[in-house]
Amino acid sequence: MDTFFEIVTGISQSTWDIFLDSAPFLLFGFFIAAIIKVFMPDSLIQKHLGKNRSASVIKAALFGIPIPLCSCGVIPAAIGLRRQGASKGATSSFLISTPETGVDSIAISYALLDPLMTIFRPVAAFFTAVTAGLLENRFGDNIEPVEIETEKAEADSCCCNGSCASDKKQEANPDLKTRFKNSMNYAFTDMVVDIGKFLIIGIIIAGIIAYLVPDNFFDQFLGGGIIAMLAMLVVGIPIYICATSSTPVAAILILKGISPGAALVFLLAGPATNAATIAVVTKTMGSRSLAIYLSTIAVISIVMGLTLDWIYHAFGISILPSISAAGHILPAWLSHSAAALLIILLARGWYLEKCGTVDHHTISEHVKVEYDPT
Repeated sequence: MDTFFEIVTGISQSTWDIFLDSAPFLLFGFFIAAIIKVFMPDSLIQKHLGKNRSASVIKAALFGIPIPLCSCGVIPAAIGLRRQGASKGATSSFLISTPETGVDSIAISYALLDPLMTIFRPVAAFFTAVTAGLLENRFGDNIEPVEIETEKAEADSCCCNGSCASDKKQEANPDLKTRFKNSMNYAFTDMVVDIGKFLIIGIIIAGIIAYLVPDNFFDQFLGGGIIAMLAMLVVGIPIYICATSSTPVAAILILKGISPGAALVFLLAGPATNAATIAVVTKTMGSRSLAIYLSTIAVISIVMGLTLDWIYHAFGISILPSISAAGHILPAWLSHSAAALLIILLARGWYLEKCGTVDHHTISEHVKVEYDPT
């Protein structure tokens, strides 16, 4: 039987290995997020989401897929869109597609999972978001856009990072150099503060599972198919976990016997649902809209999970070799250099947050939402 020291050492080694595999792709994802910020400003998103029709729902899902906001950061962004006239369906679509995926989570999916899962994950997020948005436009509560009272100026209403749907403190027409500089600061400061803590927690959880849980454990106790997917829903819906931090957990769950489809359910349900999101959807859009929101995520994620498992089975594809070979994608020197740089960025973000340079508050501390259910 392993001693306590051996267990701690084993977990630490597993956690470090996962961190090494993830670091280069996370940095790449942050960089791409900065580029997207330069060429897809917030005003462009607001412009296309106002009308209550299918096109705005589809656009909201497409806009949300690459944007690297977690389910905390997306809340004030979505509320800002709703206040500025975005339809309920577009708001719901944006609330789902944005936290379920992003350029950072797509990058780490390629590192830790396989190409099929990397492609299928944003596709599944898109269909989930569009379905929820269309159903919301058709059957949702008839509630006017919310009014929000903030303790500070509107630009301060972001709960996780400095990026808002509307930021009045930015220059009206900054030049390309200024936009690029601001976007790099957003990616490598605000985003690092936003997801850093949850990323580390996710990697540690993955390391614990990797070391302590026997191979095929979940396959023996949960079986496959819809039972395992329902279990992933039960785990994923109430907890807070962002798309990036959920990826290493999903990779380890697959190694321990969960099917790729069940892992996909966890990747879709976990980031898009948590207590804060549920409360805000209820207050801003109504209880019927919440029912549509949650039931759509549950049903479509299971349908997508079953479809993904069928694809793997029909074409004889195994995801396990790709996960097992994750550490050999890049040379060791590059992985270690990226890990060192990411540690520095995380430490810097933690220091800036402690000093109060970067705001990092929960939605309940910043935003009071009121609506008229009639």
